[in-house]
Amino acid sequence: MVFDGKQTQVVDDLEVRDPGPGEVQVAIAAAGLCHSDLSVVDGTIPFPVPVVLGHEGAGVVEAVGVGVTHVQPGDHVSLSTLANCGACAQCDRGRPTMCRKAIGRPAQPFTRDGRPVYQFASNSAFAERTLVKAVQAVRIPKDIPMACAALIGCGVLTGVGAVLNRARVDHGESVVVIGTGGIGLNVIQGARIAGALKIVAVDANPAKEATARQFGATHFLPSTEGVKDILPTGADHAFECVGRVELIRQAIDLLDRHGQAVLLGVPPATAEASFLVSSMYLDKSILGCRYGSSRPQRDIALYAELYREGRLLLDELVTQTYPVEDFEKAAADAHAGRVARAVLTF
Repeated sequence: MVFDGKQTQVVDDLEVRDPGPGEVQVAIAAAGLCHSDLSVVDGTIPFPVPVVLGHEGAGVVEAVGVGVTHVQPGDHVSLSTLANCGACAQCDRGRPTMCRKAIGRPAQPFTRDGRPVYQFASNSAFAERTLVKAVQAVRIPKDIPMACAALIGCGVLTGVGAVLNRARVDHGESVVVIGTGGIGLNVIQGARIAGALKIVAVDANPAKEATARQFGATHFLPSTEGVKDILPTGADHAFECVGRVELIRQAIDLLDRHGQAVLLGVPPATAEASFLVSSMYLDKSILGCRYGSSRPQRDIALYAELYREGRLLLDELVTQTYPVEDFEKAAADAHAGRVARAVLTF
């Protein structure tokens, strides 16, 4: 699935080079369609083109480069987007999301008609075969369906990770989740796993209530206006999962003393949000969060086990699967909020 700056199209003449030292070639079986992919298409996320989209994938290892020992051909893997170096100070401190090499230097492992094609998010899961750094390939049990395994690599890592790793929600605390798409649902179930007492889901689409409650929401509202009726003193944690500056402001305004607003939605790169400075002196915090502050080799394996134990919902996230040729239909369904997660299959 190649985006040339104007349109997306399925092509059958893409070539991917063999893995070099420290690299892994993966045959993709399934890939989730995330709003970050759509944000490249609509220009919200600037990215060089032509580019192979996709960054939430799972598949089977086909080949490994020199020095790769933790996976081998035939292993099932879920892919992360973090092509971190593993050797800098941030990696050494257990913060791979802060590695400067992970934050972006777009590679070009693909060619088409002899011309290089960019890789999106160091991943490019919308292709039958892709090439990743060894650190991005995390072995998973073979009994986990590929469509479910794919979603661990972005939506689950981001949403559940934001709760457990960044906000560190504790037992008995209160959580407000604004937006119940793929990320929001994973924030909700992350809060449930963490032991939050009240989990208020907010979404303008009433059709999302049943799914939000299935994932762990104790309350559902069409807007933030009713939150104070449920949480009179405010929320311990508010997660903005849409990417609109007015909702960021609402998340901040909903906080109790010592509350945290965690920003997960992606507004345009130049967007600015405002807040009352005086309200922050009650030990409130506004937290950015990249990729759930995750450590993928640890977290993907953990979430896979939580799924096998029935504590983490993955099957329920896969609303519908589409052959890659139906990308436009999948994108339209995602835009319209008709799916929790659309999954492309190869």
